[in-house]
Amino acid sequence: MTVSNVGRFVDWEGCFNARDLGGLGALRPGALIRADSLDGLTARGWTTLSGHGVRTVIDLRNDGEAEVDHAPRPAGLTTLRIPLDGIEHRDFWDVWWGTPGFGTPAYFRPFLERFPDRVASVARAVAGAAPGGVVFHCGLGRDRTGIIALVLLRLAGASPEQIADDHALSEPRVRARYAARGRAYDDAEIEEYAAGLGTTVHALARETAEWLDADAYLRGAGLTAAELEGLRGRLGA
Repeated sequence: MTVSNVGRFVDWEGCFNARDLGGLGALRPGALIRADSLDGLTARGWTTLSGHGVRTVIDLRNDGEAEVDHAPRPAGLTTLRIPLDGIEHRDFWDVWWGTPGFGTPAYFRPFLERFPDRVASVARAVAGAAPGGVVFHCGLGRDRTGIIALVLLRLAGASPEQIADDHALSEPRVRARYAARGRAYDDAEIEEYAAGLGTTVHALARETAEWLDADAYLRGAGLTAAELEGLRGRLGA
């Protein structure tokens, strides 16, 4: 983990795990920010978010996960709700839900293979967003957000090692989020799960990124050449 990685975090009051992905691959600063849930942002937090150039929020959470915003969202900010999980597909989720593997990149590749249409919906939303930055988030900013970050960063030319390093930045922030809410958090199960597979969380993220050909994947998911060109332009890639 490098100083430049740590320096990508943005200080949005009420948010714990927000970071600008600019500088990874050809991604330009300000284009794409990943985050945990934004419901807890204070008025100052929303002002800082807007000052960062964000004009579109993509919420990846399932219906019913959102909480009431602690402060009003700024005028001119568009919020798109695109539930990523497809939780109704029990053939997939009965295997993963509630397991330690669900908190690791071990499920990223199976998810990408099972739900390319859902990933494509988010990619289209990024490509078609209004001018300005796009922030995409889930609850903790680690797993669902991590899947989308992996795809878009690979499209922008980020290396598997960069993507795995970025993924690793979330865990301390998840711990801090739990602590701030007075909730216990123990990542031992996650580490033990990866060790049981004979690997590490970092290696799981890196190997998934190595496997993914983002251009071919998104084409296979139904994005047209024009949509892909627009997405690349949006990312500065």
